[in-house]
Amino acid sequence: MPPAPQVLRRSWTYSLQPYLYAAPAVILIVTIMLVPLVVGVSYAFRDIRLLNPFSGGFVGFGHFVKLASDQNFRLALSNTVFWTGTSVALQFVFGLILALLLNRPFAGRGLAQALVFLPWAVPSFLSGLDWAWLFNPVVGPIPHWLTALGLMETPTNILADPDHAMWGPIIANVWWGIPFFAITLLAALQSIPKDIYEAAAIDGAGAIERFRSITLPFLAPTIAITILLRTVWIANFADLIVVMTNGGPADRTQIVASYIFTTAFRRLDFGYASAIALVLLVLLMIYSLLLVSLRQMLLNRS
Repeated sequence: MPPAPQVLRRSWTYSLQPYLYAAPAVILIVTIMLVPLVVGVSYAFRDIRLLNPFSGGFVGFGHFVKLASDQNFRLALSNTVFWTGTSVALQFVFGLILALLLNRPFAGRGLAQALVFLPWAVPSFLSGLDWAWLFNPVVGPIPHWLTALGLMETPTNILADPDHAMWGPIIANVWWGIPFFAITLLAALQSIPKDIYEAAAIDGAGAIERFRSITLPFLAPTIAITILLRTVWIANFADLIVVMTNGGPADRTQIVASYIFTTAFRRLDFGYASAIALVLLVLLMIYSLLLVSLRQMLLNRS
């Protein structure tokens, strides 16, 4: 006997409900993310310059041909690798140390965790202004401290030194980003069963052996995903550099993200800026696929 039409209608309504609930979020994502992405990709193949009212024509791969011989882009790409790799490595090391310390019970641990998270709550623009003041040779304390330690002959502006300028934004970025690693890794540490450590201690395993054999394998998937997220974020994160050095001196702190900003909003060449952004997007997608594959391999091994 075939089901009644009312039963069919109710079944169809129930099957449609999840899609109706998800529809607003999908529409929002498409509107805010997908549409600008498609427009940006289309700009990469067109001549879009606000100072030229006759621009807008299709140029094919012309921007990418120009990009291949652009020395400024090559320097920015090299700076991006150094900026991203150094920032992520230092944030991870100090974040892991903080997470291990906060994982131990002590008086005031809750307050310490809140204080560790505090730098992350500071707006990046304000953080850049603060660190630019700290590195100022006239009113900032850091150059005077380095001089007192014998690392400098006289207080000088590190941010104006082509050989050391990049370290200013890197230090600011490390300070600003350590809480992300610390809180994420601390949550992963607290999910490790304590009886595993107790069994290893009974078997005679020392602290280093327990860290190498228990802690790191359990943390490996979390480490992989946090490094992936931070790498993508930092590679696109030009706020500190724009505020502290503006890409100088002599483009020694110019990264791809700040080069895109300069090309689009100062030279008003949105077509060429979109081509640079598309190249950065492809490079980060390749990196993300490799790291996600590595994370899946670590999960399977666990």
